[in-house]
Amino acid sequence: MAHVTPDELAGTLGSGLLSFPVTHFREDGEFDEAAYREHLSWLSTHPVAGLFAAGGTGEGFSLTPAETDRVVRAAVGAVDGAVPVLAPATGSTVNAVAQARAAEEAGADGLLLMPPYLTEASQEGLVDHITAVCEASSLGVVFYSRANAVLHADALEQACERNRTLVGFKDGVGNIEQMTRTYARMGDRLTYIGGLPTAEVFALPLLQLGVTTYSSAIFNFVPEFALAFYDAVRAQDQDRVYAMLNEFVIPYTQLRDRQQGYAVSIVKAGMTVIGRPAGPVRTPLTDLSELELATLTDLVKRIGGVPA
Repeated sequence: MAHVTPDELAGTLGSGLLSFPVTHFREDGEFDEAAYREHLSWLSTHPVAGLFAAGGTGEGFSLTPAETDRVVRAAVGAVDGAVPVLAPATGSTVNAVAQARAAEEAGADGLLLMPPYLTEASQEGLVDHITAVCEASSLGVVFYSRANAVLHADALEQACERNRTLVGFKDGVGNIEQMTRTYARMGDRLTYIGGLPTAEVFALPLLQLGVTTYSSAIFNFVPEFALAFYDAVRAQDQDRVYAMLNEFVIPYTQLRDRQQGYAVSIVKAGMTVIGRPAGPVRTPLTDLSELELATLTDLVKRIGGVPA
């Protein structure tokens, strides 16, 4: 059974920093459940508002359905109610419905509804997709608007009218005009979450559009810095935000942009830097080179993130 109601989940998610934990793999590519559980336990000791298991940073796109269920159950068990755990609902509508039901059975607190797999869809079709998943469980649902599933304000309003358990909207586009229209239309009906890669870069301007939180990948390996940055954003301390951007976040994104897929790979590299390795990424992703890892190590040292 879920630990929180959909409304409670929405309030909790909007009140603090969120993150996508990496998924730990052994050198042979198999899921390392013991290491993953230890990581989730460590993350949940920090004041984070929610964790998305088997999400993008968690390489959910590389997991089998059985592995996804195992990862979600491990996450729920590891945090033991300390932090809400959201499970993914991915791929086709049929698959997303099955994952929604499995997530509720596993004890997850909510769902992150990802775009359908490898197809474009009309706005009406996306509303039907959302409705099918919302009706499959009693869990609160956050819709991830990105890629081939960008939901506009009119369709989002229809989805909300049809589905009371649709409580969150995660923006993976960064279109200011579109986000302004969405917030102007829906107001406080939803919790708005920033979902662009290295969301810290966009956090301050998006705050003005009602996006009170975002999912931080760097929280995996520099949680204190990530939380301090979030606090500076919420305080609208522009000087502090830009100082931290220049000190770490922007150089980090420059390293991230060297290869496609590094938005995930660099987070796992960060885990290696702090002495909490999460294993390799699965293909088709590639790991950072030794030189790139050394560059990242220097960046993390700059903010005091490497243990003595």
